[in-house]
Amino acid sequence: MPNRFLLRRILLRSPPSSSAELGGDRLFISAFQNCRSYATAETFHEDREKRGKKWFTLPPFTGTINGAALGKELSRNRSNVGRDEHTKATTALKWVTSCCPEIPRSLVQKLFRLRQVRRESSSNMEASAEGVQAIRRVAAKDSMNLGDRICLPITVKQFPNDKQEEGHCSEEEINFIRSLVLYKDPAIIVINKPPGLPVQGGIGIETSLDELAATCLSYGFPEPPRLVHRLDRDCSGILVMGRTQTSATVLHSIFREKTFGASDDVIDHPKGVLQRRYWALVIGSPRQEEGLISVPLGKVVVDNGKSDRITIVNKAQCLPSQHALTKYKVIGSSYPGFTWLELIPLTGRKHQLRVHCSEVLGTPIVGDYKYGWRKHKDWKPVALSKIECHSNEKLPKRKNLPFDLNMDSGSISENNLRLHLHSKQMVLPNVSLALQSVKLHSDCDLSGLESLELVAPLPSYMQRSWDITNSGFDKGDITNS
Repeated sequence: MPNRFLLRRILLRSPPSSSAELGGDRLFISAFQNCRSYATAETFHEDREKRGKKWFTLPPFTGTINGAALGKELSRNRSNVGRDEHTKATTALKWVTSCCPEIPRSLVQKLFRLRQVRRESSSNMEASAEGVQAIRRVAAKDSMNLGDRICLPITVKQFPNDKQEEGHCSEEEINFIRSLVLYKDPAIIVINKPPGLPVQGGIGIETSLDELAATCLSYGFPEPPRLVHRLDRDCSGILVMGRTQTSATVLHSIFREKTFGASDDVIDHPKGVLQRRYWALVIGSPRQEEGLISVPLGKVVVDNGKSDRITIVNKAQCLPSQHALTKYKVIGSSYPGFTWLELIPLTGRKHQLRVHCSEVLGTPIVGDYKYGWRKHKDWKPVALSKIECHSNEKLPKRKNLPFDLNMDSGSISENNLRLHLHSKQMVLPNVSLALQSVKLHSDCDLSGLESLELVAPLPSYMQRSWDITNSGFDKGDITNS
């Protein structure tokens, strides 16, 4: 039996940098090269047949893409990007969680704490004379090297079969959520979000899109789709989600960089890598048919702390603020009292478009009772002409959709208005192709990467308002102007 006190003293006297670079077990081997017979107590030279009964092996480590760096470069439309710029150091814990997303992170961490995780290193110094590689204990924070394989206890492999389903949706609900999909590839999934469906859960929210996506939109992927940006609950239109942790990181970086570089885009890049276009019906008409809104926005607490609202922050106010930029252009409607606008947000601030329309242009969005309540307090529905009334009677009355959603009612011809704000178009880089290029080529040119162009149709009630405001009308039939 080896002298444990002697071994401990030698271990403590070894340079700390070696431990950080090579991991605890490699330090042990390097410290006791002359005592290799003693070191076998910490190694597991089992043959393949016996090992298979105790462990199951994850795929070899091939390097992890730095999604944040890749997203940043895509936003800058940079060419000749090397693979090394987009790779990052990965710990054993991160590699296990990325390979086995179905295993709870708490269980993976417990396995590391109990020292039940092994690594089969690609280093030649760890191969035995017979050519059988040793598997050694590995710590959660140890860095992975190319070709390394992680071995987990075989009992953990049975866990996914015993786990309970995260959510329960009927077949009708699943089919409805999947009918919203506009586009999907191995990296992203895009849906046309219906109005009235919250994007994220919270207090008083029973059903949210992120929870439904995990149940209905995984399509066999081991990971659920992840949110990378948000839309207001009553807003509709294009919503992009990442299908893997890496693609979600890339997308999140693209959206973030778009906001940070908004001022530069206006001057140097009028057609940015990420372009978002919203359609909105507003009450009134702006003084100019197109322009750029550039004002800071801040949050104020109202109702004795029960709620908050976004407002324009003046220089004299001592409030934290964020600069917000929005391009706008009139796109249709000569109907008295209403105007259709195309809104292009260059930054991504909370309620940015709603506040800019209401407080800067003086034309609140139809159905926005929070920021345009003054214009809505005396609201009267637009009276339809005889032809429109006749055609309206022929339209079948649809029942509510799953999750108590209704996209038919809420047009300007009704008493109860819905928010007329829709994410109509979006152009963004093809993240799936970018990830493939970085993985396959040591140097890749991303400047010529094709973009995805996405378009989402208007919800029924907004389409109805569009038809009313852009068709012929009889001025004698107008009751609200």
